[in-house]
Amino acid sequence: MRKFFTDEKVLQNCKIFRMLDGQSRAHLSFHTPGHKINGFDITELSYSDNLSCPRGCIAEAERDIAELLGAEKSFILTDGSTSGVLSIFHAARAMGAKSVAVCEGSHKSVFNACALLGLTPLLYPAEKRDKIPYLPTVYELKSEYTEIFSKADALFFTSPDYYGNVANLQAAREFCNKEGKLLLVDGAHGGHLRFDKSLHAGAYADFWVDGVHKSLPALTQGAVASARTKEGAEKLRTAVDIFRTTSPSYPIMASVEYAVKYPRNEELEKAVRAYAKTQARVIVKEDWTKLYARFGGNAFEAEKALEAQGVFAEFCDGNGILFYLSPATKGEDFQTLVQVLKGLFEKFPITENGEEELTFYPLDGEKEWVSLEQAEGRICAGLCGAFPPCTPLFALGERISAAKIRLLQNADNVFGLYENQILVLKEKNEE
Repeated sequence: MRKFFTDEKVLQNCKIFRMLDGQSRAHLSFHTPGHKINGFDITELSYSDNLSCPRGCIAEAERDIAELLGAEKSFILTDGSTSGVLSIFHAARAMGAKSVAVCEGSHKSVFNACALLGLTPLLYPAEKRDKIPYLPTVYELKSEYTEIFSKADALFFTSPDYYGNVANLQAAREFCNKEGKLLLVDGAHGGHLRFDKSLHAGAYADFWVDGVHKSLPALTQGAVASARTKEGAEKLRTAVDIFRTTSPSYPIMASVEYAVKYPRNEELEKAVRAYAKTQARVIVKEDWTKLYARFGGNAFEAEKALEAQGVFAEFCDGNGILFYLSPATKGEDFQTLVQVLKGLFEKFPITENGEEELTFYPLDGEKEWVSLEQAEGRICAGLCGAFPPCTPLFALGERISAAKIRLLQNADNVFGLYENQILVLKEKNEE
């Protein structure tokens, strides 16, 4: 386990790791977990503290994390950002929110939270520019989406999103202050943004999630949920107690603390931004850890060629390939990526993918599962898409196109399908 934690200087200030590493007593395990391998992966013992009611090293770690993230209180999560999203929506509901303004391109956990908690999602569109989704600007906050935002009790943003766009949270905070609304942020892909307070949710949101395993060196499922005020902290404490597991992983907890305390890699940040300025087919938005390489209709072929060289990206969206970096990415690995992309750009020119005009239909009537191959022209009745990023490819009520069916067929992993079948609205002339 120590091999995972490479920065000794950071480890010196990690309370949970020091507890796990420092216990030298004879340890014969007659407790869970069942693998009986003594060491880091333990249960709640007399010396280990307890995430459900922390009073020792975990409490100290959470206090440190809250200070670094700008929170009144932060809660370590070992169940991924999904449990954090469920928790912050529960906390918002407890503070009186009954409706939330939500982007159609939000993670499926957002829609699950609304359904589970009886919150009404007021949807605003996932706009695109150059076939890449983007987040509302100051102008849109003040005009285009004002009606939707004004009706909601809370505003929800994914920031940064999967492509590195960062929402204008300052404008959102000003709007919420003026209108008396809560601001919620899914920062599952932005734990590293704490280094830039103008971009990080902690400077603006009432409740937010930092998914530190996405962009910082934490074990998978490591995340943090935070609250800005004392009242919010109490509501969030109740919420995480509902949605967190009662058997949290101590290695994941230790890695969350380690990741949040991991230092900034300014040298790599500068190198990534400099590269994007010299390569027209590479896009890097406000969040430097998301590097998007454009291939158009050749995207899936380029992805296969990439993986044949032993290089694996976060995902391919059918138009480009998205690469995730982090402060722990080695400089030499980034330079390898640059050289590999140079070869791919020479081999795979950009080919155009046409944009589709979307029409939406009411979901009134029975639903049925049909094979993906037979779904063209039918009305989508269930959330589904590529995984990652686990955002809907088809909106509910959208007529299913052949082009998007091909995207699902080419994707390595998907969600929302069942044995290659998709949920659609049953046609009225069917028996």
